[in-house]
Amino acid sequence: MDKRGIDETDRKILRVLRDDARLTTAQLADAVGLSTTPCWNRVKRLEREGFIEGYVAVLNQEKLGYPDIAIVEVTLDHHDEETLDHFGTLLTAYPEVLEAYLTTGEYDYLIKVAVEGTSGYEKFLRERLYRLPGIRHSRTSFTLRCLKRMVSVLP
Repeated sequence: MDKRGIDETDRKILRVLRDDARLTTAQLADAVGLSTTPCWNRVKRLEREGFIEGYVAVLNQEKLGYPDIAIVEVTLDHHDEETLDHFGTLLTAYPEVLEAYLTTGEYDYLIKVAVEGTSGYEKFLRERLYRLPGIRHSRTSFTLRCLKRMVSVLP
């Protein structure tokens, strides 16, 4: 066991589940070299201890009509706890916001937004982002293509 409380077998389980969480317990056990019951017990422990937070389906944004990703950097006028919390709560309610981070550095927030082209982004700006109180400045970049997408890091 390492300092996190997991061993190499646990890491194997996590890697396999990260890549395909739809495997049956028997398939997972076979992939990591365990019998079914010990594998199931390990997965349940990893869930209970918070190493596995949940299981999701990765959706194809392009097929859903939101093929473009905009990365938005936002600076707020004020940086008190109430302002940051309020802005973050309102921002995360928008379905097109895929990820949002409170950051250090020049900008306060880094936001990943799925949109339908530049017109979709303009709609997001006018109807969503610019209606939030306290924005001083924003800067946006559009992604050209995704080179790597992972949901977690596991060395």
